Amino acid sequence: MTLLVDVRHRLGSFAVDVSFRSESGVTALFGRSGSGKTSVMRIIAGLDRPDDGRIELDGDVLVDTKKRILVPKHRRRFGYVFQEARLFPHLSVRQNLNYGRWFAPKAERRENFDRILDLLGIEHLLERRPAKLSGGEKQRVAIGRALLSSPRMLLMDEPLAALDDARKAELLPYLERLRDDADIPIIYVSHSVAEVARLASRIVLMNNGRVEAVGEAGQILGHPSIAVAVDRRETGALLEGRLHAYDSDQRLASIMLKSAQLVVPLAEELPTGRPVRLHIPARDVMLATARPEHISALNILPGTVVTLMSGTDGMCDVEVDCGGDTIQARLTEVSVRRLDILPGKHVFAVIKTVALRL
Repeated sequence: MTLLVDVRHRLGSFAVDVSFRSESGVTALFGRSGSGKTSVMRIIAGLDRPDDGRIELDGDVLVDTKKRILVPKHRRRFGYVFQEARLFPHLSVRQNLNYGRWFAPKAERRENFDRILDLLGIEHLLERRPAKLSGGEKQRVAIGRALLSSPRMLLMDEPLAALDDARKAELLPYLERLRDDADIPIIYVSHSVAEVARLASRIVLMNNGRVEAVGEAGQILGHPSIAVAVDRRETGALLEGRLHAYDSDQRLASIMLKSAQLVVPLAEELPTGRPVRLHIPARDVMLATARPEHISALNILPGTVVTLMSGTDGMCDVEVDCGGDTIQARLTEVSVRRLDILPGKHVFAVIKTVALRL
């Protein structure tokens, strides 16, 4: 499915003016708190009416202010998952899930109850009440309830924001399964680089109510414009490759990129050939003008400097092309001058293995 959004809306002194296209997979509305992500999500869901604009899903016009078209939210058939699970406390998990099925017309109920239980790993929770669930379990049930309404699209508004790190780690694998197995597009609101790097196919980068950039996840997370959404210390490169081999004794995986190969810690073996992603923070990359020897780092990639961008904090972001894979390094301006780092210079990117995570 293709979602087309072109809307303008004023909320007091804050104005939203966005235009973007979303297709299959996970499209992340990404930006700092207050950038307008949730406002756009509410307009798409039909919870708020835009002052001007048009929203279309696969040729089905949901909003057209010029033609006075406004499809009510209950007829849009979108599933919505909020920051808080919002389960009915007096109902069991089974009853909460079945509540979602009541919203799907019988002729259009395509989601199998048992399949959703398996997808989200919640079969053993069916007879519990929400008060007996962890935060991650509540969110999995909330996602199941939304899916059982057989939605045409799933809207997820920072579903991990209210969880601690342990619960986030628990829920993320289920969100990956949902992305890979569900046959509906997902709009995912987040201000977390880690979540977006792991889940998103496409990113709509937002800043002050406007779209700063739109593109593939790797393209946007590695672009200088990402600075409007994250602290510079969080920026880096998102690389895609395939699992080439696994050493079970050392618990290290070999990842084949476009032309380079990286060694990455991996606690459990995964099938070889499996596509994987790596987010490499720029702060964890060092540059050398000669291949270093007798160091602990296992990943040393030859490359060529492409661009340099100096900040106001005495730091410089250096973009290096390593055989078709772009890696970013954050250096002090002192180091840049001392090593005479300039576009076109041949360097070696040194990446600490412990800094990498699939």
